[in-house]
Amino acid sequence: MPCIFCSIIEGKANAKIFYQDDNVVVFYDIAPKAPIHLLICPKQHFTDFISAPPEVRSRLADTVQKVSDMLGDRGKDFRVQINNGPGSGQIVFHLHYHFLAWG
Repeated sequence: MPCIFCSIIEGKANAKIFYQDDNVVVFYDIAPKAPIHLLICPKQHFTDFISAPPEVRSRLADTVQKVSDMLGDRGKDFRVQINNGPGSGQIVFHLHYHFLAWG
């Protein structure tokens, strides 16, 4: 089965994009768990956090800061969640960070 996040990145599946650059895409979760629930994904496919090289994980962490800054006051109170593997609740096997904000 094709990766839904890769389909979003390739423009083959719809998503409400919040931000993107050459390496990362940030879009709204379709089943939000907070008033602002964004998914931060590398454009390159990695199954999970453990399989991604350190520079990719670092880039995603930098994007967390960028997203918080872009949201201004709405992005000050937030939580970042990474599910790694099916036992943690990961259901889409493309590395992504959940950015949940209550601003």
